[in-house]
Order: sequence, then structure tokens, then C-alpha cells
Amino acid sequence: MSDYKEYGFHNNTMTHNFNYILQPLLKMLDKDKNRCILDLGCGNGYLVNHLIQSGYNVYGTDASEKGIQIARQENPDRFFVQDLSTGKLPPALQGLSFDTIISTEVIEHLYDPEAFIVFCKQALSSKGEIVLSTPYHGYLKNLVLSIFNKWDSHLNPLWLGGHIKMWSAKTLSSLLKTNGFTVTGFEGCGRIPYLWKSMLLKAQSN
Repeated sequence: MSDYKEYGFHNNTMTHNFNYILQPLLKMLDKDKNRCILDLGCGNGYLVNHLIQSGYNVYGTDASEKGIQIARQENPDRFFVQDLSTGKLPPALQGLSFDTIISTEVIEHLYDPEAFIVFCKQALSSKGEIVLSTPYHGYLKNLVLSIFNKWDSHLNPLWLGGHIKMWSAKTLSSLLKTNGFTVTGFEGCGRIPYLWKSMLLKAQSN
């Protein structure tokens, strides 16, 4: 049986989702405010390495040992293996004060997304920020998927480790607010409005 934690990373180049997520995400960051960033679910490390090249102070964790091995080829001291279900940071990161957490295309894979948000809040410093991306769902997009009979391919149950949660801006905002965050930004990414591929939500810890 294949390991659901491994996503077939072969190199540290841009994964397809950053074609439409990267620029909107960069607009949500500020070097003066976002001084110590943690990328949870960093995959092959592309985003972390890109941000480091841009002058940010960033670390990344992922459950994929192969992904972390690839990520370390460029910045070996910035990446660590972490199973998010444990609710603990790797020991090497536990003494750091993170003012920003980024997590791209991760929360839709989690059985307990609320536990993940609670963990993020605990890992952040006071008034820290979180930036999440996840596939977008809303009335119009869901209607189009139904009309064109695309649900089987869109939520393929045969994809080991695939998406198990569908998020709208409303439901993800509710999750954040319930767990002590104030949503401060939203951006749809990819395609035309309301048929977006993904969305970005930015929130601040209360």
C-alpha cells in the first residue's frame, strides 16, 4: 500500500497550485510585520525557499520525509519532518517565536481541522497572523460542478490522502473566528470570480 503522507515529490520546483496562489499570497505578507514565518505542510519546500530568497525568515515542516529531503537541498537548516496530527512542533522549532503561519492546500486534507487551528494559535506569538489557502467552494462553483457532473473527478474518493473537507469562505471564516482569530483578508485565486480554484484567508490571533 502506498503511503498517503508521500505526494510524489521529485524536485523542489514550483508545484502547480503556486501558479495561481503565489502572487496573491505574497501581497498578504510584509517583511516588517511577518518577521518569523512557519509554513505548515511545506511539501517540497518551494514556498519557503522562495520566501527566503526574497528576504523573509521562514521555516517549513511537512509529514513527507521525501519532500523535506528535497527541500533541504537548498536550505538544509530550515526544514523539519512533522506529523500535524501530533499537535507538536519539532523540537528544533519549539523555542522560536512565530508571528506568522502559512499553510497552503493543507486544511482540506485534515480529519480534525479545528485541532489544527488550535495548534496554530498556540504556536503563534501574541497577535500573530495566519494565512491559509484551500480549494474554493461556493454556490456558483458547486452548481457548475453539478450541472457538468464533475463531482466524481473533483472529489475523487480513490485518491489516497485526498481532500476530505470542502471549504467555503463562510465555513473557513467561522472556523477561524470560533478559535480566536479575526479574519482580515480574502482573495480568490485562479479562474474567474466565484469559480476560483482556491482561496486565501488571512486572519489575526485575538
